Formats: sequence, structure tokens, C-alpha cells
Amino acid sequence: MAAKGACLNHVSRESADIRRLAGFYKEILGFEEVESPNFEFKVIWLSLPTTGFFLHLIERLPEARLPEGPYSASSPTVDPKYLPRGHHVCFTVSNFDSFVQTLKDKGIETFQRALPNGKVKQIFFFDPDGNGVEVASRVDP
Repeated sequence: MAAKGACLNHVSRESADIRRLAGFYKEILGFEEVESPNFEFKVIWLSLPTTGFFLHLIERLPEARLPEGPYSASSPTVDPKYLPRGHHVCFTVSNFDSFVQTLKDKGIETFQRALPNGKVKQIFFFDPDGNGVEVASRVDP
């Protein structure tokens, strides 16, 4: 039997600099830092207010040899135009156009498009660790 009442709780991102990554998500998407457990490694937990969604930033363990993101690959892909078909996390915002302007003002390279029906606008970019991020416009019913 499939899980009942399943919903997304959090996404984890491993990073060599969790403080820098936390600053990015707080400044760009409005996350807030919340209390996190005292593990044997450093973590920062972030929450998007009123959504119940959490982003867990975890100190990178170099000997684990996991790729940190696209920038740590042997041939990194840093062009956001490839993100619609690649790994990314998507957030929905109600102020899409002003949000896009904020990214431009900060010099963040982006790729924009819309869903085929034109109702949802999308913008793709990388966080400082090379993780793919999408932000979509909210569709009002």
C-alpha cells in the first residue's frame, strides 16, 4: 500500500560552506533560520514561513566523495538553460516579475521560459554551490 498523506517535508543540501548557502537562501527566497539539532556535524535548518517547508543545509563530509553539485563535476555545466531537464528544486512565488528583477540586480545568471500553455512563467538559476533552482509564477485559480 502506498503512503497516505505524504507531503514534502524538506530538501537537504550538502555544502562546504553552509553559512554562505544559508545567507543565499535567506536573501534570495526569504527563508528563515530555525532551531536545528546538535549533530556530530554542523547543520543549519531553514524554513519558508507559512509553508511548512524546510531546507536542511549539512556540512560536507569530504571523505564521502559525493559530488557537491554541478560545479564539482569533472566537466561542470554552469549554463542554467540546461536546468529544466536537470536536477533542481522549484519554489513558487506571487511576485515573479519583481523577483526576476532582484536576480538580475544581483548579477545571477538565469534562464527564463514559460510552460507550453503560457500560464506559468519559470526562471532557472544556480545557488552558490551549483545546485539547480527554479522559481515559478503562481497561477491564480
